[in-house]
Amino acid sequence: MKSKLFFLLLAVMSLTLIIACSEEVEEAAPQVEVTKDSHDDDDDHDHDEHKDHSTLEEVLERGVLKCGVNDNLTGFGVVTSAGTFEGFDIDYCKAVAAAILGDASKVEYVPLTASARFEALSSEEIDLLIRNTTWTASRDRDLGNDFTATTFYDGQGMMVYADSGYKTIEDMAGATICVLQGTTTELNLDDRFKSAGLDYTPLTFETNDPLQAAFEEKRCDGWTTDKSGLASKRAEFPAAAGGPEALVVLAETLSKEPLGPLTRDNDSEFYDVVQWVVFGLIQAEESGITSSNVAAMAADPKDPGMARLLGVPYGDGKVADFSFGVDPTFIQHAIKAVGNYGEIYERHLTPLGLTRAGSLNAMWTEGGLIYAPPFR
Repeated sequence: MKSKLFFLLLAVMSLTLIIACSEEVEEAAPQVEVTKDSHDDDDDHDHDEHKDHSTLEEVLERGVLKCGVNDNLTGFGVVTSAGTFEGFDIDYCKAVAAAILGDASKVEYVPLTASARFEALSSEEIDLLIRNTTWTASRDRDLGNDFTATTFYDGQGMMVYADSGYKTIEDMAGATICVLQGTTTELNLDDRFKSAGLDYTPLTFETNDPLQAAFEEKRCDGWTTDKSGLASKRAEFPAAAGGPEALVVLAETLSKEPLGPLTRDNDSEFYDVVQWVVFGLIQAEESGITSSNVAAMAADPKDPGMARLLGVPYGDGKVADFSFGVDPTFIQHAIKAVGNYGEIYERHLTPLGLTRAGSLNAMWTEGGLIYAPPFR
């Protein structure tokens, strides 16, 4: 009996001890929590601010688009005698401003040299770079840029005096070549001459004006840049130096030079708007929408695809909003401001002799590479 009583007492004491330990653990648990000091909070806040940083929001708040451009390349970007900017690239700045702000005049043009353009974009001096800039792997990845679809397919060429006797690059052993520094042109030139085992002397300049002066003075035997740029410079070559007929662009194309707009990396809201403005102007040409008929087309779209492009209802009365952060009619505004791709090209590049027929810049339906994905 005593033995049974002893074991019963022992069991009660053990149960009491277990309950007490359990209560102690339960009470202690809420006291164990992870905390962040104020420094951690600040880091997270800074990170969130950087992550949420949007150029599109800044442009909307500022009411002006800052566009980095060329101011000395006829056809692409130049300042007129009236002090205004005009050119193929300039029209794309206008189109983006019209799409975002509804007004193509809301652009601050920032002239940039070839060597300064990428720093201006990365430092946020500009919102957008549209300055006859070639899309390359290193510029895309290492410099932290995002290129949109190509607006002009170009290639590097060589311009010489017609009486020089040069017919091919192989004829130019020992020549002095004028070239802009800090460009893919400079690198391609070196690749071409070295691969052919040809000696040459590069004469480099930061801008076109002193380069052209050197060429006119015949301090260099050849001038190399994109063929579009050579066509531009040849077309306006001064009569005192012999005029356009004194020059010839050699037949060889030294490189692939896809040109187009650039935004900063990881700025997807703004990038998407710029990208689809480029596509929208291409699709407008394919659909037969021009600056003169866009209002009529928007009032009575021919098909659902046209309605989606112009941000207007069709059939069921619903408007397709792709949530780009701008008004659904943004492509309408862009077309009204500058016209479709073909209108821009005809206005600025055809006069330079850069015909589209048979070139990469023809519409895809005509054997070229100018093509837009579906708006749907």
